[in-house]
Amino acid sequence: MIAEAFRPLWQEAGFDQPTQIQDAVYQPLKNDVNVVGLAPTGSGKTLAFGLPLLEKLVPGDGIQLLILSPSQELAIQTRNVLQPYAKAVGLRVIGVTGNANVKRQKEQLKTHPEVVVGTAGRLVELANAGTLKLHTLQTIVVDEADELLREPGLDQVRALTMASPADTQMGFFSATASPMLSELDKWFGIEAQTIDVRKTDHTQGVVQHLFVQTDNAYRVEWLRALAHLDDFQALVFFNNNGQLEKVASILHHQAVKYAVLSRNDRSINRANALAAFRKHKVTLLLVTDLAGRGLDLKKLPAVVNYGAPKRAEAYIHRAGRTGRMGNSGYVVTLGDDHDRRDLKKLVPQYDLRRGYLVDGKLTTEAPKAKPKVETPKAAPSVEQSTFERKPRKAAPTPKPVVKHKKKRLRDRKNKGKHVAK
Repeated sequence: MIAEAFRPLWQEAGFDQPTQIQDAVYQPLKNDVNVVGLAPTGSGKTLAFGLPLLEKLVPGDGIQLLILSPSQELAIQTRNVLQPYAKAVGLRVIGVTGNANVKRQKEQLKTHPEVVVGTAGRLVELANAGTLKLHTLQTIVVDEADELLREPGLDQVRALTMASPADTQMGFFSATASPMLSELDKWFGIEAQTIDVRKTDHTQGVVQHLFVQTDNAYRVEWLRALAHLDDFQALVFFNNNGQLEKVASILHHQAVKYAVLSRNDRSINRANALAAFRKHKVTLLLVTDLAGRGLDLKKLPAVVNYGAPKRAEAYIHRAGRTGRMGNSGYVVTLGDDHDRRDLKKLVPQYDLRRGYLVDGKLTTEAPKAKPKVETPKAAPSVEQSTFERKPRKAAPTPKPVVKHKKKRLRDRKNKGKHVAK
């Protein structure tokens, strides 16, 4: 199935046979069928849509493949994954993202790449300016479709499709379904074949889902404790950017190696933070759902939810950052009893257990309470208790009674009798 030009690179990436999603979508994509591909995180979705679509492209024929990502990190990651395969067949891939130098991106587009990977907002901006020309486009792929097809992404994706040829093939890929994926005829005027391998794909390794009960005031202390475990490294997810920045300011004064992937940061700062995490120079990478969506981090030991997510899709995608390609991992959620009850209702498919730190290790076994040691009173010996009696205390010696009254009376009578005349 894998083209001979791609096979050596594909095997170097750790594959010896196609994953279920790679096998299932290969022919439909090559045959210009519109596809909705649903597969677990870490199951090789990028190569699942990338390889069959690259096979169809003709070098020098203009932009033929457009891949949309919800974040600049995922866009650059996808570009980096596909570049070696594209180069093997004489194709060029470029990345176009927001918060980056738009002048430089326009110069890159002048080199006539066949594949453009980017964030929807910047691509719309370039298309409206006439710099991104889509008249030669064959296929649009919407990666992390459940996220991108929410506002404002939906309008941006629709704008790009309307600027493309009417017969442009479309592919939508995600680890979670959304109502939008069953309404593609309404929003894009197309019919699509849905290929769902989530229940039968077993590429994910063993992942333990732990809930650590703690008050809000002690969550940062838990992060600090986890960061000092041996061989520990984690993506730490926050429900909003304000909370992320507050925790980052606290960790700044503690002995924790961390980096921040914030939407408010410059592109170069975000790239440096991700690079430092991948090189294990930092232990914790603080992210929000959008910044962490789709990131492929090899053998990531753990994901930490600083706050329990409010949507099941968010938990699923967060959890999918660990346990990839057969590796094991942990998903640790911090919260109180109320959070725990809500989370169990939100994602009942996961075996959520209480988590503890015992002897410097994460475990589901509660620490054993230390027995109270009481010093026993010495028991009397058999001889003493049976045959001996405790000696009685001696009665105090009574003080002598001095009869002062008579003596004083005699002294008064004799007063002055012995005085010499």
